[in-house]
Amino acid sequence: MRTMNIHYDAIIVGGGVIGSSIAFHLSKRGKKVLIVEKNQLATKASSAAAGMLGAQTELEKDSPLYRLARKSRAMFPKLSQELKELSGIDIELVQNGMVKVAETDEEMSLLQSLVPLQQKLGEEAEWIPSEELRTQEPALSEHIKGAMSIPNDGNVSAPSLSKAFAHSAVALGADIQEYTEVYDFIKEENKVKGVQTLAGRLYADETIVAGGAWSEQLLKQAGIQLNTYPVKGECFSVKVEISPIMRTVFANGCYIVPKLGGRLVIGATEKANTFDESVSLKGVSRLMERATKIIPELENAQWEKAWAGIRPQTEDGYPYLGRHPEWEGMSIATGHYRNGILLSPISGWQMAELLDGKELDDHFRVERNSIRELRI
Repeated sequence: MRTMNIHYDAIIVGGGVIGSSIAFHLSKRGKKVLIVEKNQLATKASSAAAGMLGAQTELEKDSPLYRLARKSRAMFPKLSQELKELSGIDIELVQNGMVKVAETDEEMSLLQSLVPLQQKLGEEAEWIPSEELRTQEPALSEHIKGAMSIPNDGNVSAPSLSKAFAHSAVALGADIQEYTEVYDFIKEENKVKGVQTLAGRLYADETIVAGGAWSEQLLKQAGIQLNTYPVKGECFSVKVEISPIMRTVFANGCYIVPKLGGRLVIGATEKANTFDESVSLKGVSRLMERATKIIPELENAQWEKAWAGIRPQTEDGYPYLGRHPEWEGMSIATGHYRNGILLSPISGWQMAELLDGKELDDHFRVERNSIRELRI
């Protein structure tokens, strides 16, 4: 997947799920695209995510982010087939639904109030009392007071989705250059014309920064600083002969996601303002305690592994999807926090729309009250 000395329509800096989705959607439109990745494809946060498609999980009011998530979730069934045909990779889409459980009276009251709101917005949701819930999911602890059922939220394999986007882009004509770190941009007057790497210069009409939590460090070279910050999330996985749950279980401070092959992914801790990717005993122990409180029989599960990922968060919780306000020829797609997998299809499509001259939602523009010019 090495590149030749050619001029590209677009260079994408970052080979995670967002960058690879952008490459896929641009390649579908006949653009000549290059992904430049400083490590391997689909590492970092894109390989660490649990892969939940939780458009409704945190929905407490109508918002532009919710509407974006809803559109993106709807893209997955068709996308799953398309990526399989192009790349041969199964993204392991499972539309098994989710239950958001209540462990206290306060949580129960909140979730019960959210059901009619979600229904009013056109979503499927219902309250399941504790007795009925344990009939449906008998492994759940008796202390759980009930749950909001969200039947349309599913999950995918995050590493497989990221790789499927990238390999499908290659099948459509894209190039990929791994182990190539971008350290600056090629700038002439007010225009970005490509990137500078240790391997040499690479030129394109448009340079798209999609480096996840590491985007801000690179963007400082372009003279701006986004109000983003890294958030570490720790997860672990176990294996069982028969999964104790049919659906993803989402609780306060913990989620448990059933995967193919008898795997369960449990996450995730949150520690802001760190790029430390090590896994702490404290974090994993806390997750274990929460998970076994919700599903007691997990005490007998077989340990598999633990890991951590660094996710990019923004001050207002909305990702950046748009053009640099000062530099022509530069676009930015970052700040997806823990919704990167869910939002990857729509993010790639919207960035392709942007390069085709379409206007995007102002709520996600780069210059929205949360960007300042660096004086360097």
